[in-house]
Amino acid sequence: MLHVRSIWNGAISFGLVSIPIKLVNATESHSISFRQIHTDDGGRIRYRKFCELEDREVTQGEIGKGYEDADGSIIPITDEDLSSLPIPTAKTIEIVAFVPADRIDPLQMDAAYYLQASGAPAAKPYTLLREALKRSNKVAIAKFALRGRERLGMLRVVGEAIAMHGLLWPDEVRAPEGVAPDTNVTVRDQELDLADALMDTLGEVDLEDLHDEYREAVEEVIAAKAAGEALPQAPEPATGGKVLDLMAALENSVRAARESRGEEAGEHAEVKSLPQRKMARAAPKQTGGKKSASTAKKTAAKKTAASAKKSTAKSGQGTKKTAASKSAAKKTATKKSTPRKRPA
Repeated sequence: MLHVRSIWNGAISFGLVSIPIKLVNATESHSISFRQIHTDDGGRIRYRKFCELEDREVTQGEIGKGYEDADGSIIPITDEDLSSLPIPTAKTIEIVAFVPADRIDPLQMDAAYYLQASGAPAAKPYTLLREALKRSNKVAIAKFALRGRERLGMLRVVGEAIAMHGLLWPDEVRAPEGVAPDTNVTVRDQELDLADALMDTLGEVDLEDLHDEYREAVEEVIAAKAAGEALPQAPEPATGGKVLDLMAALENSVRAARESRGEEAGEHAEVKSLPQRKMARAAPKQTGGKKSASTAKKTAAKKTAASAKKSTAKSGQGTKKTAASKSAAKKTATKKSTPRKRPA
């Protein structure tokens, strides 16, 4: 059972079934709060509440609510006045419909609350509503009044409890006019493939592993100043420039994401190579088909003739060398075979 102070007591109206409940906050803030001080001497800056008519400071118990009329006069409004409003949601969370969860635009989501069963008589109808929501795979849309205004709420099951998200009224959500680029942009399939590869590489994350690094850094600064130590140094900002090549930026992002996960470059999603940026040099313009063909034939003939001439010259040189070699060999053989005449 939650040991949190309830902020509202009432009942859930489920048709003719009434479920007594207490409304408690489902979230809490862990942000670090600061006090205002006088920079010259560090003294606290406090706001004092004064009554304009009596010109004196008043306590919290003496402060109520009032509505300022068009002529500047104040009309006092008490909690009793608000509790007796002629609407059924003054003390009741009135369920008006059950719809699929995807019908609710996340932009409408507001504060979250837990609905806590109030007393033993609420246990059975509370459990009935919870199990009905589970089996239907739907959420309940309700109306309720809180802090001086009627609101919309969405009831859903969280674990074994029923939670309620406050919803903004549809006319409180602004249309996204003028937000998207006003120019026509074409996205290529290769860019989408790389974006998909980057999404696959980043993968999923367990939200429990995420934490508030800004708060931790502020706590380090506070601890260092309290101990009279040097403040931690801020990391060097990443040097980034304009993205001139979206494909290269996507490829580098995929590569960096894989390296951060300890993966090799060839694992998982396939990354396509960048298309050639520079086109091949264009061939010289041809003025006519016949002329070009004739020129090509002449060029080819010249090259063939030159090659043949070189080949013939080489062959001639080779023939001459071979004949000379044979002649020299013949002379040598003749000298060896002819016997020398001895003197008488």
